[in-house]
Amino acid sequence: MRALTKKIVITGGKGRFAKTLKKNNKNLNLFFPDKKELNILSIKSIEKYLKKIKPKYVLHAAGLSRPMNIHDKNISKSIDLNIIGTANVVKICEKYKIKLIYFSTNYIYPGKKGNYKEHDPILPINSYAWSKLGGECSVRLYKNSLILRLCMCEKPFVHNFAFSDINANFMFHEDVIKIIPKILNKKGVLNIGGKIQTVYNFAKKSNPKVKRKSGKKIFPPNPSMNISKLKKII
Repeated sequence: MRALTKKIVITGGKGRFAKTLKKNNKNLNLFFPDKKELNILSIKSIEKYLKKIKPKYVLHAAGLSRPMNIHDKNISKSIDLNIIGTANVVKICEKYKIKLIYFSTNYIYPGKKGNYKEHDPILPINSYAWSKLGGECSVRLYKNSLILRLCMCEKPFVHNFAFSDINANFMFHEDVIKIIPKILNKKGVLNIGGKIQTVYNFAKKSNPKVKRKSGKKIFPPNPSMNISKLKKII
């Protein structure tokens, strides 16, 4: 693939996805600011960094994710990082006409029937998903944007247990990275994930020691997404 010279800033430059992206990137002109360089809670910090770098794109991956229960225990932090922080990024991207790509989650779908398409009704399944939907709301106001509803994780599967009764379509960070160059100029909403299967069946391929566990008391049975739109692109 031919290298893309347009500058791309990754918020959350020290996060799990960003570290994998930095390690595996071969074709993109990427910048990975840390919190001192680009603090999403500070409009001035965001503006100062983006004015200096002058990127064509911002991949907004910064935010609060794990542990999931922190979004119940510390809602102020969840709101600050996932909702207010995202709104701040949107404001500066809009001001300087920078394309914004926002990392959301498949957990904003109800999770009852699975195979959700981008235009299907949404109903977040937990507080984390509500916080990501809050971020989506501000991103949708900015037309030069793309929302990625992602189902992804680290490779190998990092947990000791995996749900054998929950269907999803997880994809490893490394596989998402291969897709990024192909979607930079898309707009709207895009589901990104892999094959629909139980979390356990996905996990055991990279972590043979993973053990089965029921997830019925934690998640609805099927938060999987329809990825036909993605397949047409790639």
